[in-house]
This record gives sequence, structure tokens and C-alpha cells, in this order.
Amino acid sequence: MSEHRERENREREDRECAYRERRALIGRGAAVWTRTAGTGPQRVLPDGCTDLIWSEAGPDGELLVAGPDTRARLAPGPPGTRAVGLRFAPGQGPAVLGVPACELRDQLVPLAALWPGAEVRRLAERIADAERIADAERIAEAQRTAEAERTAARQAAQGRLLEDAALGRLRTAEPPDPVLAAIVAGVSRGTGVAGVAAAVGLGERQLHRRSLAAFGYGAKTLGRVLRLNRALDLARTGVPFAEVAATAGYADQAHLAREVRTLTGVPLGRLLQGSGG
Repeated sequence: MSEHRERENREREDRECAYRERRALIGRGAAVWTRTAGTGPQRVLPDGCTDLIWSEAGPDGELLVAGPDTRARLAPGPPGTRAVGLRFAPGQGPAVLGVPACELRDQLVPLAALWPGAEVRRLAERIADAERIADAERIAEAQRTAEAERTAARQAAQGRLLEDAALGRLRTAEPPDPVLAAIVAGVSRGTGVAGVAAAVGLGERQLHRRSLAAFGYGAKTLGRVLRLNRALDLARTGVPFAEVAATAGYADQAHLAREVRTLTGVPLGRLLQGSGG
């Protein structure tokens, strides 16, 4: 996965939500994240990835899969709703989830629609019981623990269970398509579709089919999404927008502004003020 998702132990809190992520054990740039919903819908930005999610919305919680988005979407939820997710690197999700990424594009579906019901129920029961697991892991600590610490420990345990489930599936999955890393690297550098196809030894139609199955969309769209995330990472550090545009590979600042609005639904300045997820 490109560098924009390798934010180990990053913490970000904004007016919409409290969000944290860390690098996942399954490697390749995957990440485990936790989020607590704020007062309004959360803007989820396209990133070329699929996510396995445990949501505590509802009385019993639910396991969900978020497919690769082509545009930003708003994820509604009552304030205070907590979620833990495992975000797969681009091209990594299909081996775990068992379906081509294009079948999940722009969708949020129950995991039970993809995996056997008994397997999903077992995982859901273990995750729902994660607070007991976390308590057992903290048995040597003080018995009276602040609520924030208890929540963090529970979410950490839930994240580990999602990773365990994914690792179990990856052990029995087919080896990853060897061209996927080269495709991601090529489009991240700004190489055009024809150049990427030539570099990996595929025709452009073959490249498109392989990309749809692995990433959920073609190489050109994947490149736009990854470039957007590179630009946002730069902008969040205070880099001037004109410099962001030049560094991330846009023709100019106006091109950057158009792409941000097209892919996220809001102007760059507003996105940076805290409306982005």
C-alpha cells in the first residue's frame, strides 16, 4: 500500500469524530482503526481499500464489509457509536473476503452476505465478548480503570480479533496476484494505463479486468484515488495548496481543487477543517 496509509499509531481528533489507527499485523500497509461517531454523519473518503468492520450500533453489534468507494460517502450513526475496522491494503481484501473487489464497489454489506453464517456468528460472539478478554489481559492492573482506558482496551481486543480472522483466511487463500504491487506502484507514480500495462506485461483490457477484481475499479481510477490521499496527507501538514498540487502530481492547483470536490463532495479547505473521515 502507498505511504498515505502507513500512519502507525496516528491519532486524529476533529469536530466530527475521534479516530485512531495503527499498522495491522497482516502487513502490506493494512491498518486497524477505531472511530467514535461525533454529532453528525462521518465523511468517508475513497482510498482504494476494503474494510472489515465491527460496529457497535444496535443492541448486539454487527460485522460489516465496506467496499472500495469511487466517491466520498456519509456514514450516519448516533453520536458516541463506536466502530473498529481492519482496512486492507489495495488488492488485499479479495483474498480474505472471498469475492472480487468490484462486487463490493460503493457498497456497505453485512459480512454474513459473504462468509458462512456460522463463521460470522462465532466471530461476532468473540468480538462482542472482547471486553472480558481485555479485562483478563489487564488482570495485573488496577481494578478501577477509567472508562476511556476500558474503551481503548476493548477496541484493541476487537481489532486483534478482526486481524486473527483475516490471518486465518489468508493462510488458506490463493497467493496474491503478483502484478498487484506493481500496478499500485505504477499508478502511484502517475504512470498512465498504457505504461502500467506494458510494465506488468498485460494488455490494457487484461489490466482493467485484474484491477477490477483486486481493487474494485480500473487502474486509472485507482491512481486518482491514491493521488487524492497523497494530496490530503500533504495538505494536513500545512503544505500550501499550490505546492500540494505540484508534489502530488496535479497539473495545477485548480486541477487539485476539481479532483477534491469530485471525489469528496466538498472543497479542500472545508475538508481540512474536519469534515473528512
